[in-house]
Amino acid sequence: MQFSLFESLNLLGTFAFAVSGVMKAIEKEYDLFGILVLAFVTAIGGGTIRDLLIGQGSVAWMRDNNVIYTIFLAFFLATVFFNLMKRFERWVTFFDSVGLAIFTIIGIHKGMQFHFNEMICIALGTITGTFGGVIRDVLAGDKPLLFHKEIYALACIIGGSIYFFLRASDRLENFAEIICCIIIIAIRLLSLKFNISLPKIHVKTSEK
Repeated sequence: MQFSLFESLNLLGTFAFAVSGVMKAIEKEYDLFGILVLAFVTAIGGGTIRDLLIGQGSVAWMRDNNVIYTIFLAFFLATVFFNLMKRFERWVTFFDSVGLAIFTIIGIHKGMQFHFNEMICIALGTITGTFGGVIRDVLAGDKPLLFHKEIYALACIIGGSIYFFLRASDRLENFAEIICCIIIIAIRLLSLKFNISLPKIHVKTSEK
């Protein structure tokens, strides 16, 4: 069985996101079924929403058994080796960032296949990269990370914008995908390292 680079990256991103779903579920003390559900929704949630928005018949993962096998593999490995993964949590964060970058590119490419403009393609890339995590956090009973704590979607938007800028360059067009991924990963990891987040609006409540 041979895989194209695109398919291999898709499976890598799927694995990374499924692992993050497993880690969240175990921390919340979910049973095995709950762990499996969070692994699935984290890995396929963003792509499913993207395909439904596009109106593309069946969603992508329903036509690719390799995605399902990859999620089950991530479920098994992350469950069995949970304590080991907790010791190397920085690596888990790194792979989550890799998944974010890969899925952003995949979402952008899907938009381009349907001949959407650049803004819509970037939006689809951002949805693909982030909304699996939103569903994961909601099912785990947490406030979605995307909306309050870390720079997540902004990394996708910046990376996606630079991707289209590079595509317009004759010299850098062939490197657009890899540069976009590196930028998204770098923004995500540096924002975590230096505790950078978007500003919040604080509303003062009047005391009675």
